[in-house]
Amino acid sequence: MAGGLKLGILCSTAATIATLFLLQAPLKDAHEDYREPQSTFSEPQPSTCSDRNSSLTDRDFAEVDFPWYTITPTQELIWHACYPSFQCARLSVPLNYSEPRGRQAAIALIRKPSLFPERSRFYKGPVLFNPGGPGGSGVPLILKLGSAFSTVLGPEFDIVSFDPRGIGRSPPRADFFDTDVERALFLASVSSADIGIPRLWAQAHLLGKLAAQHDDGFLEHINTANTATDMLTIARAHGREKLQYWGFSYGSVLGATYAAMYPDNIERLVIDGVMDSEDYYATGWLTNLVDTEKTLSAFFEGCVDAGPDRCPFYAPEPEDIRRNLTSLFDQLRKVPIPFQNSTEYGIVDYVTLRSAVFSSLYTPYTAFLPLAQALKQLAAGDVSALVSFLGGPYTPYKCSCGAHAHEFDVVRDANSALVCNDGDEVPPSLSESMEYVQELEKVSEWADVWSFNRLQCVGWPKNKKEFRGPFVGNTSHPILVVGNTADPVTPLRSAKKMAEGFKGAVVLTQDSPGHCSVNAPSICTQRYIRQYFQDGTLPPPDTVCQPISKNPFPRIPGSPDQAPFDVDEDEMPFLDAVFELSEKFRPALFPLGGTLLGFNGL
Repeated sequence: MAGGLKLGILCSTAATIATLFLLQAPLKDAHEDYREPQSTFSEPQPSTCSDRNSSLTDRDFAEVDFPWYTITPTQELIWHACYPSFQCARLSVPLNYSEPRGRQAAIALIRKPSLFPERSRFYKGPVLFNPGGPGGSGVPLILKLGSAFSTVLGPEFDIVSFDPRGIGRSPPRADFFDTDVERALFLASVSSADIGIPRLWAQAHLLGKLAAQHDDGFLEHINTANTATDMLTIARAHGREKLQYWGFSYGSVLGATYAAMYPDNIERLVIDGVMDSEDYYATGWLTNLVDTEKTLSAFFEGCVDAGPDRCPFYAPEPEDIRRNLTSLFDQLRKVPIPFQNSTEYGIVDYVTLRSAVFSSLYTPYTAFLPLAQALKQLAAGDVSALVSFLGGPYTPYKCSCGAHAHEFDVVRDANSALVCNDGDEVPPSLSESMEYVQELEKVSEWADVWSFNRLQCVGWPKNKKEFRGPFVGNTSHPILVVGNTADPVTPLRSAKKMAEGFKGAVVLTQDSPGHCSVNAPSICTQRYIRQYFQDGTLPPPDTVCQPISKNPFPRIPGSPDQAPFDVDEDEMPFLDAVFELSEKFRPALFPLGGTLLGFNGL
């Protein structure tokens, strides 16, 4: 988005994190099948902004966190000690599965090992996670939330994730710019909210040309169908024919695609925050926003219920709060506010505020209170809290020479590659793009921040489509479908629709606002998910779980809106993990502390 902060939404969330982690000594209490990394490359030298090439080599990863380049990709899983209490591997898979002896991709995997060795009768195998996106990285998801997932599901499981092909640490990568500065200048000018559809349309055509220019034959193989096959390859590399999986947001498309392609290879499969896969593969993006207004209403109503002591932007009625917010939008549209502090500077404008409000809808239980405080201060002319809420870096043109910055920038490139390679071809004409935006505006007032998901593909290079459905199957074990009653981008109706295609699938409804179940702490929901992974038991049909607190604003202990915890003392670690998932869900799904150039993706 041009001007103000640029925000990208990943459900994972959801999930790249801008935190550096230090390499630690090998774990002594994990599985025995890891080896010390053996370097096959010379030590990398720090690069500079001026010499950054668009095709990152393995050695570039050393500047990011763990030196992944020291792990030689192999066709069997060889685990290496990495980060505190984690293990990493790189799995070699065919770039094109119809040519298994041809060019290979290197899939980066990370795991939080089970407390039990594989030979133990208690060991239940790996559970594979996908954080969403499209284009989200699984490595930081596990670094941030691996311990909490382990506590929720049980110590019998390995908690595993991966960077999908073409993303993050899994080359060859989608990367369409020769330098970080070139990318920053391009993305800073992209905003469907304030530059107008004609310019956005033209820039999307340019993006397609850049993608084609940087493609050496790998680009068409970055797609969801191939990633689904990669997951089967990962399961088989673990010595298993059936997959255990929990996917969030876009991860629901990946999970549903896997279930449709490999229905006989499922042991457990949970899709959480569910997209309409047919709409996704049609490059429609028309069904996502049908419940966005419900989530926004939860802010207004929750603020009134919380009262002035718990909601800084309080007004006596929900419509009063709505009008006050609209007034702030109008003011910033007319008069943007410049700001500067000791570390950054920029302009807070209409787009900045829309970014803040829309992002908060993903994680109300952690975002509504700081948003309300930011709105109160903004009404008084102080933008500092709003800038802090959206995170940094704010100043868009400062050169950051480490691969750390570069890695998270290219999330956008990976998003475009997946969305446009997966979907139906988008008509290239400007008139069709204008008609599409008008159609999306009938669904939601947030069409301006959502339309780029489709429009980015108007000039995309034509690629062979790997998978078109149908999304039906008699799976080897019934799948569990989880949806919230007021999800801003994956409405409950999509969860119900997707469940209809898979025999025996059950929808578990969580009565809360926000994106994906873990954003709202719910003992009920997480108990059902745990039981499903432990022994395959599904919730009864039409089960509705309540969050611990109905109101997303911080609760007062013992207040009427707080559900009883109903946990034994020995379950307190489980309860703590449920809260940890909720508290850390936002940073796990929002790259760079809450902002990402470009307002697209889940």
